[in-house]
Amino acid sequence: MYLLVIVVNDYANVNKILKKFLEIDIRGATIIESKGMGRTLSNELPAFSSLRKLLSNFENEVENHTIFSVIRTDETLQKAIDEINKIVDFGNPGSGIMFTIPIISVYGLAPAID
Repeated sequence: MYLLVIVVNDYANVNKILKKFLEIDIRGATIIESKGMGRTLSNELPAFSSLRKLLSNFENEVENHTIFSVIRTDETLQKAIDEINKIVDFGNPGSGIMFTIPIISVYGLAPAID
Protein backbone atom coordinates (compact mmCIF):
# COMPACT_ATOMS: atom_id res chain seq x y z
CA MET A 1 0.00 0.00 0.00
CA TYR A 2 0.99 3.59 -0.60
CA LEU A 3 0.08 7.07 0.47
CA LEU A 4 -0.34 9.24 -2.61
CA VAL A 5 0.04 12.96 -1.89
CA ILE A 6 -0.82 15.57 -4.50
CA VAL A 7 -0.49 19.32 -3.92
CA VAL A 8 -2.19 21.37 -6.62
CA ASN A 9 -2.37 25.14 -7.00
CA ASP A 10 -5.39 25.22 -9.33
CA TYR A 11 -8.56 24.21 -7.49
CA ALA A 12 -10.22 23.18 -10.77
CA ASN A 13 -7.72 20.32 -10.90
CA VAL A 14 -8.89 18.97 -7.54
CA ASN A 15 -12.31 18.00 -8.89
CA LYS A 16 -10.77 16.57 -12.06
CA ILE A 17 -8.46 14.40 -9.99
CA LEU A 18 -11.25 13.18 -7.71
CA LYS A 19 -13.42 12.23 -10.69
CA LYS A 20 -10.50 10.25 -12.15
CA PHE A 21 -10.05 8.54 -8.79
CA LEU A 22 -13.62 7.24 -8.99
CA GLU A 23 -13.05 6.01 -12.55
CA ILE A 24 -10.06 3.92 -11.45
CA ASP A 25 -11.81 2.67 -8.28
CA ILE A 26 -10.08 4.86 -5.70
CA ARG A 27 -12.93 5.48 -3.28
CA GLY A 28 -11.32 7.63 -0.60
CA ALA A 29 -9.26 10.79 -0.34
CA THR A 30 -8.83 13.67 2.05
CA ILE A 31 -8.45 17.20 0.76
CA ILE A 32 -7.06 20.04 2.85
CA GLU A 33 -6.35 23.67 2.05
CA SER A 34 -2.63 24.35 2.32
CA LYS A 35 -0.14 27.15 1.94
CA GLY A 36 3.32 26.92 0.43
CA MET A 37 6.58 28.00 2.00
CA GLY A 38 7.11 30.85 -0.49
CA ARG A 39 3.79 32.51 0.32
CA THR A 40 4.34 32.08 4.05
CA LEU A 41 7.87 33.52 4.00
CA SER A 42 6.98 36.32 1.60
CA ASN A 43 5.36 38.15 4.51
CA GLU A 44 8.44 37.93 6.73
CA LEU A 45 11.67 37.91 4.73
CA PRO A 46 12.99 40.75 2.54
CA ALA A 47 14.39 38.23 0.05
CA PHE A 48 10.83 37.28 -0.79
CA SER A 49 9.59 40.86 -1.24
CA SER A 50 9.27 40.52 -5.02
CA LEU A 51 7.28 37.35 -4.52
CA ARG A 52 5.08 39.21 -2.05
CA LYS A 53 4.42 41.93 -4.63
CA LEU A 54 3.56 39.33 -7.23
CA LEU A 55 1.16 37.56 -4.88
CA SER A 56 -0.29 40.67 -3.19
CA ASN A 57 -3.55 40.42 -5.12
CA PHE A 58 -4.05 36.93 -3.75
CA GLU A 59 -3.03 37.60 -0.14
CA ASN A 60 -6.19 36.18 1.41
CA GLU A 61 -6.68 33.29 -0.99
CA VAL A 62 -5.68 29.73 -0.28
CA GLU A 63 -2.89 28.85 -2.65
CA ASN A 64 -2.91 25.06 -2.60
CA HIS A 65 -5.09 22.06 -2.02
CA THR A 66 -3.46 18.86 -0.80
CA ILE A 67 -5.04 15.50 -1.60
CA PHE A 68 -4.13 12.41 0.44
CA SER A 69 -5.21 8.94 -0.63
CA VAL A 70 -4.26 5.45 0.49
CA ILE A 71 -3.73 3.28 -2.59
CA ARG A 72 -3.87 -0.49 -2.20
CA THR A 73 -2.00 -1.84 -5.23
CA ASP A 74 0.93 -0.96 -7.48
CA GLU A 75 -1.37 -1.15 -10.50
CA THR A 76 -3.91 1.31 -9.09
CA LEU A 77 -1.12 3.64 -7.97
CA GLN A 78 0.37 3.71 -11.47
CA LYS A 79 -3.07 4.37 -13.02
CA ALA A 80 -3.58 7.26 -10.59
CA ILE A 81 -0.17 8.75 -11.34
CA ASP A 82 -0.73 8.46 -15.09
CA GLU A 83 -4.15 10.14 -14.89
CA ILE A 84 -2.96 12.93 -12.59
CA ASN A 85 -0.05 13.66 -14.93
CA LYS A 86 -2.61 14.17 -17.72
CA ILE A 87 -4.38 16.78 -15.56
CA VAL A 88 -1.48 18.61 -13.90
CA ASP A 89 1.75 19.60 -15.67
CA PHE A 90 4.18 19.23 -12.77
CA GLY A 91 6.97 20.47 -15.06
CA ASN A 92 5.32 23.88 -14.98
CA PRO A 93 6.74 25.82 -11.97
CA GLY A 94 4.14 26.54 -9.34
CA SER A 95 1.68 23.92 -10.59
CA GLY A 96 2.12 21.58 -7.64
CA ILE A 97 3.89 18.42 -6.54
CA MET A 98 3.04 14.74 -6.31
CA PHE A 99 4.80 12.01 -4.33
CA THR A 100 4.18 8.60 -2.78
CA ILE A 101 5.12 7.07 0.54
CA PRO A 102 5.06 3.32 1.25
CA ILE A 103 2.64 2.35 4.02
CA ILE A 104 3.65 -0.39 6.45
CA SER A 105 0.25 -0.71 8.13
CA VAL A 106 -3.12 1.00 8.04
CA TYR A 107 -6.13 1.01 10.35
CA GLY A 108 -9.67 2.08 9.60
CA LEU A 109 -9.44 1.77 5.81
CA ALA A 110 -12.77 0.72 4.31
CA PRO A 111 -12.74 -2.65 2.54
CA ALA A 112 -12.30 -2.69 -1.23
CA ILE A 113 -15.45 -2.61 -3.33
CA ASP A 114 -15.68 -5.78 -5.40
